[in-house]
Amino acid sequence: MTFNALFDILDLNQDGRLSRSELHRAAQRLGWHWPEAPVFAVLDLLTILKPISKDTFLAYMNQIEADPLGPYGEVLLNAPLFSALTSSEDDSIWKPIWEKAHRPLKNRPEAASGDRFLDDGVSLLKQAADRDSANNYLRLLNSLDSDRISMEHTALLIIDPQRSFTRGAWMQSIGSRAQAEVKPIQLAFNNCARFLNENRGRLETMFSRCPFPPDSYPWDDRLAGVIGSTQLYFIKPGNSILFPATNGFRQWVRRCLDAGKNTLMMGGCTLNSCVRVSSIETHRRFKDQGLQVVVDLSLSGARVSNYLGSPAYGGLSSVESAVLEMTAAGVRVVRRSEWNSLD
Repeated sequence: MTFNALFDILDLNQDGRLSRSELHRAAQRLGWHWPEAPVFAVLDLLTILKPISKDTFLAYMNQIEADPLGPYGEVLLNAPLFSALTSSEDDSIWKPIWEKAHRPLKNRPEAASGDRFLDDGVSLLKQAADRDSANNYLRLLNSLDSDRISMEHTALLIIDPQRSFTRGAWMQSIGSRAQAEVKPIQLAFNNCARFLNENRGRLETMFSRCPFPPDSYPWDDRLAGVIGSTQLYFIKPGNSILFPATNGFRQWVRRCLDAGKNTLMMGGCTLNSCVRVSSIETHRRFKDQGLQVVVDLSLSGARVSNYLGSPAYGGLSSVESAVLEMTAAGVRVVRRSEWNSLD
């Protein structure tokens, strides 16, 4: 199929422009799945603020076709996030996009405080795994500190809070125990939603997304009512937030540092995979520029089986091994962050 023909199929109302809503509806009608997921992700980001013309669509698709990195190459430099981050006009480009993405929303999760987030996690493991695993995780939590964090000097990155991990393609790939396996991830996403609801507008926050099939690509249902519909994000096809280099993450961190935000808090999923790799690699990349990377366990989750002891990790769980690896690499891992705000 030619790119011209593809555009004509995607342009459902035949007005010569491709909107984000048309992209999503047409992709589902066409049955797009894993093979189309990378292009779908890029087009979602490129149409997030406004529709694109046919000429622009063809230019993007030809750029993808010619680039050795395909959809993860220089086409991402056209994304509104990258344009905003690399602009020298701080207020005229970046601030309006940020404010639009964080407009007030209804149906917010109820607030929670104290160590309830962590207590819920331990209780969940007692039910979904076994008492020994829950007690081992509790011991791990008790070995860690809570951290007093200044919102003024901190940015938050929530990694991949997508439907795929809780009810979509990723979850379904686990098999018969899928619903039980993803409960800690569901809890983490719920905690993230509560935290964002309680602290809307007080903390610089960004998100990443993995390329998934259209039905699995949206935000997890727990966050869909909290995250703005035009929220920008970093495309992250692998475990590391640093790839691809054109996704805008490096520029965002530098912008945060320039604004005096020298702490980057991470949460999301999965704790033993993407959170682990992204936090370690971000620390290595930016430690000489004064960035402290912190992982908040109350905002992070993994599969139930990753909380079970395994011979592969010397009898430890994959989660405990990840915490030890992050700590050894210089990442600060905390039970829960206690936030100081000037508001």
